[in-house]
Amino acid sequence: MSRTLASTSWFRRLATRRLAAAFLPLMLAACALDGETPADPAKTLVMPSHWDATSTQGGAADGTTKVAVTTEAAPWPTTDWWSGFNSAELTQLLAQARADNPDLGAAAARIAQAEAQAEISGASLWPSVQLGLGSTRSGSRNIKGSAAAGLNGAVPLNDYAGNVHQASLSASYEIDFWGKNRATRDSAQFSLDASRFDSETVALSLSSNVAATYFQILALRDRLTVARGNLENAQHVLSLIDARVQAGADSQLDLVQQKSTVATQRAAIPALEQQERTQLNALAILLGRAPEGFTVQAKGLADVQPPALGTGVPAELLTRRPDIRYAEAQLAAAGADIKVARTQMLPSVTLNASTGVEAATLAHLVNAPTLLFSLGGDIAQSLFSGGRLEGQVRQAEGRHRELAEDYRKAALAALSDVEGAVYSIDRYQDQYTLQKDAVAQSQRAFELAEDRYKGGLTDLQTLLDTQRTLLSTQDTLAQVKLSRVQASVSLFKALGGGWQDDGSSFLAQSKVAR
Repeated sequence: MSRTLASTSWFRRLATRRLAAAFLPLMLAACALDGETPADPAKTLVMPSHWDATSTQGGAADGTTKVAVTTEAAPWPTTDWWSGFNSAELTQLLAQARADNPDLGAAAARIAQAEAQAEISGASLWPSVQLGLGSTRSGSRNIKGSAAAGLNGAVPLNDYAGNVHQASLSASYEIDFWGKNRATRDSAQFSLDASRFDSETVALSLSSNVAATYFQILALRDRLTVARGNLENAQHVLSLIDARVQAGADSQLDLVQQKSTVATQRAAIPALEQQERTQLNALAILLGRAPEGFTVQAKGLADVQPPALGTGVPAELLTRRPDIRYAEAQLAAAGADIKVARTQMLPSVTLNASTGVEAATLAHLVNAPTLLFSLGGDIAQSLFSGGRLEGQVRQAEGRHRELAEDYRKAALAALSDVEGAVYSIDRYQDQYTLQKDAVAQSQRAFELAEDRYKGGLTDLQTLLDTQRTLLSTQDTLAQVKLSRVQASVSLFKALGGGWQDDGSSFLAQSKVAR
């Protein structure tokens, strides 16, 4: 009895030592993975404390107060930022674009694909269970003419056939010792976030492009109004010159020169009309519709005033620009891929279990089956892969470093976008004020030159010079008005259009968990 107990105790100690020896590589490998998670780039990126452009703003050139951009303490733009332009037509066009634009539809399809991939990747965290039903008929039959006989050659073998019916249930589960399956799932979830952020980036670009194209159409209509008005003005001057030529006060050369001016101004109108049609076609495509018969109702930029904007603080861009969040999500996915690549070099432990019943007939399969079962486990460790696994780790690490630089570049580009847009708004506001004064002065100069020319107090060249100056300043004013409005659109886009991560993304939740 004591000898039996001693033998049992010795066997248990031996089994314990062997089990510990088997799991020793697993424990050492687990220690090797500690502390290798890549750093959060948002915490290492140094953001400025304020915007240079907002700190240098002053009054407008004519002494009035500017209203385009306020200080960083002002509220951030809202998600319906375009409503600040007070254009019901623009709001309607943006709603149509968000409903029918092909790029947004493609982005939604990419999100659906990423959701499916995340579901696929998360399945490895659960056991794989399979149910099987099978039926087999097997046997033997004597072939004609063969010497089929028993062992002593006297008893012939009988033909034989039999059925076997089986029902089985099997399960397999890989124990996620090193977090490989969790990292695979995390990588897919981060990629899903990236697809969603990319869709928001597409939506923001779409909104800003629709607004910019719409305003460009209105500006071209303003320029067409100016061109047609100046054509009428040139034709009026032509009639004055013709009258003076008939009276012998001017030469035929003066008449021909003015006819050339009229022809040049008339030729400029079709080019502007072509540009308007091109922009209308482009806007129709953005809305997801055919360009045939498409137009907009507004006649010009007269009723469009850029709204006041707040710029927030620079650090807020990291959570309010979907393209930055896209870069961050891609970087997070690459960090998870590093862990996946590293764990490929470690042992894997898989548990397998199956049970089932077997019988010769279907009735016996229910009433008197034979029970079958198996239970086991596997530990597998790669001993030699020709450098494949090591190369996968280096590739994943290199990919992570690349995306870290992409993230930093996206953040710096966002800062530049905001600074450039704010500065442009400031300068275009000054230019708009100065250009309005230039138009007023040019109009007055032309009127004086025309009166003096009628009275014979000035020559034709002076009248023509003032006419060309008026045409140039009026056309420039229409373009400056467009630039001023589009600079506001650019600032809205640079600030993320009022969007921000609502905390529901896997990226935001993982930060809270850490």
